[in-house]
Amino acid sequence: MTDVNRPPGDRIGGWTRLVTARPRLSLLIALVFTALAVVAGSGVADRLGSGGWEDPAAESSYATKALEKRFPASQPNLILLVDSGRKTVDDPAVAAEARALAKKLSDEQAVTGVTSYWATGASSLRARDRGEAIIAARIVGDESAAGKTLERIAPHYRGAHGPVEVSVGGMVAVRHELQTTIQEDLLRAEMIALPITLVLLVMVFGSAVAALLPLGVGIIAILGTDAVLRGLTEFTDVSVFAQNLTTALGLGLAIDYALFIVRRFREELAQGAEKLPAVATTLRTAGRTVLFSALTVAASLSAMLVFPQYFLRSFAYAGIAVVLIAATAALVVLPAALILLGDRVNALDLTRLLRRGRPAREGEPGAGWARLARLVMRRAPLFALATVAGLVALGLPFLRVEFGTADDRQLPSSAESHVVQQHIREGFPGGPGGAVEVLAEGGTGTKALADYSAKVSALPQVLRVDGPAGRFTDGRRVAEPGPAEAARLAGGSADITVLPKGEAVDAASQDLVRTIRAQEPPFTTSVTGTAAVLVDTKDSIGDRLPWAAAIIVAVTLLLVFLLTGSVLIPIQAVLLNALSLTAMFGAVVWVFQDGHLSGPLSFTTSGDIETTLPVLMFCVAFGLSMDYGVFLLSRIKEEYDRTGDHQAAVEFGLRRTGGLITAAALILAVVMVGIGTSRVTNTKMLGLGIALAVLMDAMVVRGLLVPAVMKLTGRATWWAPGPLRRLHTRFGLSEGESAPAGSRTGARTGTDAASGSDADGRCGGEGGPRGEKGSHGEGGPHGEGGSHGEDGSHGEDGLPGKGETVRDRVSTGR
Repeated sequence: MTDVNRPPGDRIGGWTRLVTARPRLSLLIALVFTALAVVAGSGVADRLGSGGWEDPAAESSYATKALEKRFPASQPNLILLVDSGRKTVDDPAVAAEARALAKKLSDEQAVTGVTSYWATGASSLRARDRGEAIIAARIVGDESAAGKTLERIAPHYRGAHGPVEVSVGGMVAVRHELQTTIQEDLLRAEMIALPITLVLLVMVFGSAVAALLPLGVGIIAILGTDAVLRGLTEFTDVSVFAQNLTTALGLGLAIDYALFIVRRFREELAQGAEKLPAVATTLRTAGRTVLFSALTVAASLSAMLVFPQYFLRSFAYAGIAVVLIAATAALVVLPAALILLGDRVNALDLTRLLRRGRPAREGEPGAGWARLARLVMRRAPLFALATVAGLVALGLPFLRVEFGTADDRQLPSSAESHVVQQHIREGFPGGPGGAVEVLAEGGTGTKALADYSAKVSALPQVLRVDGPAGRFTDGRRVAEPGPAEAARLAGGSADITVLPKGEAVDAASQDLVRTIRAQEPPFTTSVTGTAAVLVDTKDSIGDRLPWAAAIIVAVTLLLVFLLTGSVLIPIQAVLLNALSLTAMFGAVVWVFQDGHLSGPLSFTTSGDIETTLPVLMFCVAFGLSMDYGVFLLSRIKEEYDRTGDHQAAVEFGLRRTGGLITAAALILAVVMVGIGTSRVTNTKMLGLGIALAVLMDAMVVRGLLVPAVMKLTGRATWWAPGPLRRLHTRFGLSEGESAPAGSRTGARTGTDAASGSDADGRCGGEGGPRGEKGSHGEGGPHGEGGSHGEDGSHGEDGLPGKGETVRDRVSTGR
């Protein structure tokens, strides 16, 4: 049959011709691309950073870099915890061995600023019980270089040395262990998720051949994104955490997209279509939906680019890349594979063994979802109110969220660097690790520094102040400056250490940072330290959060409008998607901040949530929620365009996509739970939190809240003012045929017209998809003469009128 003679629904578009003209060549190109991606992406994990939570333009970042350069001893990132065993750290043998270790460390290449308790006598470097003390130093270079230096020197210091036992800690050790642990955990997550995902896909499709197609798309997406990240590391910093998102979204979204495309292709084949028209219809319908979904998810993830922290920007890089590669593979590679497979896409039905001896299930597919939709719409106010109230209640714990910074407690309790930092937190005085460092520049005379130090030490939150002018407590000098203090003054700059009374990042320490910054000494000051970094990070995120939200909302509203042509549906989509995330945020606080389930989930709570993580989780979960929302809305829109019956369209959409969305969500949740098995707390929180958000969205929001709300809004759901209707007519796309209802014939509808069933399997009487007057028979979408009333009119409000469907009216510009 030539394309000119094909029915409108079976005509072959230009894109279908392009991707199916030479299917073997398309698959060969995909294979070559994958092989090149393997080569290009090799070694990417070794080039990724484990930090990136700070704003590089913040005051604390400037002060940290300046202090690192001018006073390296003030910014140690390597700690050797020396345990004296049954002796004390002041024992002559212990002291001699410790001094020898410090001397050896100072001779190491790329190590500077070595200091110790035995060199300074500082009580902050000695445990209260005198059983442990610290040797501190700084490894110079970026994260990658510092990590390599640590790998080189750590084995020479770790373990027994005469009368002492040495453990290696510090931020460089924490970050190195984070990177190593994440790589190991990612491999384990893939080993867990892949076989379970394959089993679920076989259960969904029945066919082993069809089940392998989504996995193939996922592998292409993951390997392609690794190559992209490897290329980006040549120009910018990329976080090692981004690899977790690459795996999760690479498998999850690729499976989603392939699931919908393969499912639609199989539906077309089952209805008697040839394979080329079946692919054409699939791309024109499910393919368009995949494109819209990919753009929506990418837009949500791109919002993280407005933040300066490379931790967040890395997830945008990885997320956008994996979404676009997955969508491209689904729209290019899958059609080629489907053309070659044809009916063989249903081969190797492994579920026959499970069905053997059991009677075939009766009833049309999705009947349970249809019954649920009818039940919800009959009691729409009750379901809407109960669902909203339940989601809001689940989100209430988030109102008491406390934000903090990532530290060694991200690692499992057995990790060496975590053990070292925990010993320091619990056994050393003066809150080590929580000091506020002040860089003073210009006019730093001894008297000015002494006056400033005394004033700061008198603040109620301050334990003491150490600096070039000596040690100060309660507004007075308690120790004159010695050689160590004199080293804090160089080249017109001075390093002043303020030890707070409280925890490193509690509210009092953050207030102390703001108070110190509000001082007006006769020289310029820049404040850094853990609390200062947290204050700057919160300010940075708070300043840019409205812009990120505006990007997500604006792009979502635009794309959903182009998909549906409605003004109300995009607003509903944004609000309901945001509401679906409440359970995730409530669970994050209840579980990870408050410490509930810390035993079963094997993590150490720090009493707060890392500041950037909720932003990341919102962008990812919102995008995935829109993914499922687009799939549901596209089928509702398709049916509404065909029939003009709002309630029947909602029922149809849920019947057609409810099981599929649930299966896709379950598979994605399995992948995210696999990521959630990580031993790193942030990764665990990300995986388990998004898994919960995805399941809540698919099962609660899409199954209960969407049909209830759409029932309450009624036909006004589809309203748009004239100018926007004309805009949608010109630029909008939707899943479904462009032909008016009743005009489609051929492979899909020729037999349906004779048998009284429509293309989607619904049964009716003779002469129309549903039959007699008042259903879907002659003369209109709902029966003889029209749709709802005797004349088929919906009224004069711009909605479908006499004998019209929505698409009929939109196509005429009315």
